[in-house]
Amino acid sequence: MSKVSVQSADAVTIHGTVEPGFEPVREVFAENFHDRNELGAAIAVYSRGELVVDLWGGYRDTDHEHPWEADTMVLVASGTKGMTAAAIAVALSRGLFALDDRIADYWPAFAQHGKGEVTVRQLLSHQAGLATLDGRLSPEQIADTEFLSGLLASEKLDWVPGTRHGYHAFTLGWYASELLRHTDGRTLGQFFADEVAEPLDLEFYIGLPEKIPTDRVADLDAFGYLDMLLNLRTLSPRFVLSFFNPWSVTNRALNVLDTRRPADLNSPAFRAVEIPSGNGIGTARAMARLYGELATGGEALGLDKDVFAELTAPPVPPSGDRRDVVIGMETAYAMGYSKPSPDFRFGTSDASFGTPGAGGSFGFADPDVELGFAYTPNRLGLHLKDDPREMALREAVYECIERRSQETDSPRTRF
Repeated sequence: MSKVSVQSADAVTIHGTVEPGFEPVREVFAENFHDRNELGAAIAVYSRGELVVDLWGGYRDTDHEHPWEADTMVLVASGTKGMTAAAIAVALSRGLFALDDRIADYWPAFAQHGKGEVTVRQLLSHQAGLATLDGRLSPEQIADTEFLSGLLASEKLDWVPGTRHGYHAFTLGWYASELLRHTDGRTLGQFFADEVAEPLDLEFYIGLPEKIPTDRVADLDAFGYLDMLLNLRTLSPRFVLSFFNPWSVTNRALNVLDTRRPADLNSPAFRAVEIPSGNGIGTARAMARLYGELATGGEALGLDKDVFAELTAPPVPPSGDRRDVVIGMETAYAMGYSKPSPDFRFGTSDASFGTPGAGGSFGFADPDVELGFAYTPNRLGLHLKDDPREMALREAVYECIERRSQETDSPRTRF
């Protein structure tokens, strides 16, 4: 693997390494800073278990004073869901619960208000009808496990489970954490640290420990609410109008934290608590390592073959409309992950799975070519899907893989 230390046209230095044949990814990464308004970012790619791309560059602060370092971490918003889903896959492999088990069988209080028949599978497919919360949570309330458990148990259904699906933007992780707590004793952040991060030596946290120096975490350059109104085209008018309607499912699903702006999620108080759907902090290298492991079967995590089959299976849609109740476009979910859908294509087939994060971060596994991919920026873009920076990198990676397969006389895979 060759080391990289080059300057892009706007004098941003790109650091890291690329395997021979993946130099075009480095070039696109540099272009992001010159042509696509990148501030600081990292990208990492595993191919067939090998780290073939490990790049970083730009600045970890909005004042352009502190360069992004090899060990810089950043909050990846909903990219956290992929880490959470991996923990749940491990729990399933160990028999802590099964996909078609009723959540209330392990957590009796959950059965309130007609939720007694909701299954683990429905929750992980965003079909449970539990996307919203009443009120907004402070870091102190999130840290109070018993308070949060009681609040979640008392929630009413947003729709009949299984009939629709809608992005459980924040609630998915907390409900999954309670399921783990009632079957294993550990919260999701604790279980992830012990059973996923430690075996793979991942620098990724759901609930940032005090021991991590503040300057290791990049500052977010986040958009504001006015920016959303000025970018209706890339965010979709339907979504933005629903977001600002206080009575909509969209608003009540996305506005569950006691914050004034998206960047507040990166405050020390919110970094420290466990938000398994939205405040994971780590490196692109760690995310790609996990997805690379999952893409090849998850042996190092003790993943059961049946669980891996569920991860790679085509998603089972709800019985009713496939349009996402929260996001307003056609989506597909399974096992806690986003799956390829008509409105969001990624990977080479329906076997792929991953989670994009608000602002442009994205990590996914493509088992067809045994690929693990992760991109983590700190300047948040305004796209519901296919952030131009990430998409350009993803396309470059697949072009390199296809070229490599041709040069080694492997059967050609079409992308």
